Amino acid sequence: MRITYDPSVDAAYIYLSSKIARGAVARTYPCDPSEVKAEINLDFDASGRLIGIEVLEASRKLPADLLKQAEVLHSSLEVLKRG
Repeated sequence: MRITYDPSVDAAYIYLSSKIARGAVARTYPCDPSEVKAEINLDFDASGRLIGIEVLEASRKLPADLLKQAEVLHSSLEVLKRG
């Protein structure tokens, strides 16, 4: 599992697959922000497997020790492009 974090936009991405190729995300399911008090997006591949999780407002929603282990990104585009 790989985790990236961009502190400039407070966004993290949790890779559940060893590598997510460009275009591999076939469907994104946005969790209801009012339910989780943040925005969390679940990414699925064409076979319906969960391959990644994007967490906005990550510093409020993820454990601090998890973010300390994350690969820090320097551009918000890197998180949005998923690698």
